[in-house]
Amino acid sequence: MSSALVARNALKRRIATTFAKRALRPITTTSSVKKDSEFAYVPGGPIYRGTVNDPTTFPPPSRTHGSYHWAFERLLSAGLVPLTVAAFVTSGSNYPIVDGLLGISLVVHSHIGFDSILVDYLHPRKFPILGPTFSWLLRGVTAAVLVGVYQFNTNDIGLTELIAKF
Repeated sequence: MSSALVARNALKRRIATTFAKRALRPITTTSSVKKDSEFAYVPGGPIYRGTVNDPTTFPPPSRTHGSYHWAFERLLSAGLVPLTVAAFVTSGSNYPIVDGLLGISLVVHSHIGFDSILVDYLHPRKFPILGPTFSWLLRGVTAAVLVGVYQFNTNDIGLTELIAKF
């Protein structure tokens, strides 16, 4: 029995040293591994050409470019409050201009809001097909809604009469 214990311990020791030697020996490189120059470290991480990692091209700076859009959106939003109140106070048959202004203002206000969502979440650089497709789809739907509002205001009771019914 003691000879069996000695043999078993010797076998365990030999297996342990074999695995230890294999684990500690350096890994040899083969010819299929790429050269270091192909995987050179770039500070800040790898930059791939032709993908979303390309830098954004910025338009030339202009002091007034963004302010026109912002001012128009704020004026349109603020202008909807008195137009909506005017729609409750007046009737559409007596004031068709209020009817038309309210219809156009609501549609343009909605278009600007949905366009902001598309610009933020479906950017053409990240979604090159889906972004422009939905942008053009929004433009088409906005044009169709404007035609529908025009038809509703001229051939039916109009928006102000519809609001007054509620």
